[in-house]
Amino acid sequence: MYRRSHSLKMRFSTAFLLAFGVATSSPAVRAQANYQPSSANLEARRWFEAAKFGLFIHWGAYSVLGDGEWVMNNRRITVEEYEKLPAFFNPTEFAPAEWVALAKAAGMKYITITSKHHDGFAMFATKQSDWNIVDRTPYRKDVLKMLADECHRQGIKLFFYHSQLDWHNPNYYPRGRTGRETGRPESGDWTQYLDYMDGQLRELLTNYGEIGGIWFDGMWDKPEADWRLATTYKLIHDLQPQTLIGSNHHHAPFPGEDFQMFEKDLPGQNTAGFNQTAVISNQLPLETCETMNNSWGFNIADSHYKSTRQLIQYLVRAAGYDANFLLNVGPMPNGKIQPEFVTRLREMGEWLARYGESVYGTRGGPLTPRSWGVTTQRGNKVYVHILDWQDSSLALPALPGKVKSAHFLKDGSHAEIADTAGGLVLQIPPSARDDFDTVAVLELGER
Repeated sequence: MYRRSHSLKMRFSTAFLLAFGVATSSPAVRAQANYQPSSANLEARRWFEAAKFGLFIHWGAYSVLGDGEWVMNNRRITVEEYEKLPAFFNPTEFAPAEWVALAKAAGMKYITITSKHHDGFAMFATKQSDWNIVDRTPYRKDVLKMLADECHRQGIKLFFYHSQLDWHNPNYYPRGRTGRETGRPESGDWTQYLDYMDGQLRELLTNYGEIGGIWFDGMWDKPEADWRLATTYKLIHDLQPQTLIGSNHHHAPFPGEDFQMFEKDLPGQNTAGFNQTAVISNQLPLETCETMNNSWGFNIADSHYKSTRQLIQYLVRAAGYDANFLLNVGPMPNGKIQPEFVTRLREMGEWLARYGESVYGTRGGPLTPRSWGVTTQRGNKVYVHILDWQDSSLALPALPGKVKSAHFLKDGSHAEIADTAGGLVLQIPPSARDDFDTVAVLELGER
């Protein structure tokens, strides 16, 4: 992930890049121009928009050190030193069936897992180099193949996160703005590196069954470089036309990309300093990703866990912004997901079992997000999500249709709603309130 280094306080936002005179728009020119998504791809986009909730997994050799996925850069570990790490990575307690079952119990519809992070270490049996989990660890198994097989068995779509940035490969040259102290020679063949990356992507899209999407990250490290996006995107779409391409490059989507993502922010917001604020409304599906504590990869010292309430409210707000929520876990090096994560995921699943109709398959509702909450909509039903409101009544603007009936999703009880000159007033009795999200369902007729 693109995260702030606690030691270097790095923030490569768009404003930062522009301040240094970098031609941040140049990769778009070299993306997959004139791309026309296939019918399978368009269907996959519709599925993605309806799915709403996914599990993000950051897991790799870095997990051994328990200090997040940026540890190689942050501790200035050289390639020679870092190559000792996989010998200690032996996830004998990895149980893919348990991971997939947990995602399903949480109400998640897809999993996105790191196939290769910025340290370049492949979590699959790549033939492009021996810098991978099968050749370098005592575990010697392809965890991505094991997870892919289980996802297919249990009906969960699988996406692969793939870092374009690589602190290990000598051909990642000229160097970018991170990983500059890894001891690599100041030489390399950029074209050869891109061939290496495309070779790994070909393997991922050939050997692991149907893949839901490729989640790119790291282009921000060298925004001025020719990333040969047209070639890479065409490769992916040719091999599996339904596969969705997204990129965490912090710009508006480039041609050939199938969904737009926002890191640690809701669409259109930039509180984290990473994201563009332009939302390609009604053109591409949207996704926001967030951590459950403050770390992506396993961090043994990070106990800043968000509450179940906070996570459910983020999921609901994302839906109100017409976006999916990709919620991260960083498994431990032994292959287990830590209990603090498991508890929150199961609690989210319990809430969704009751209130899921107000989230799944919906689009952003007719009212733009408010400080008190959001609306979602499916057909003629508008779901009013009241997240932060203490009073017994709530004033709403006029809706695009007359309210035919209204009830609370908690218990099906009637919701009293009155027309006023300025719109509507919804009464909220104590019995209808939910600790996380009080949901009123308004069925609309014609105005």
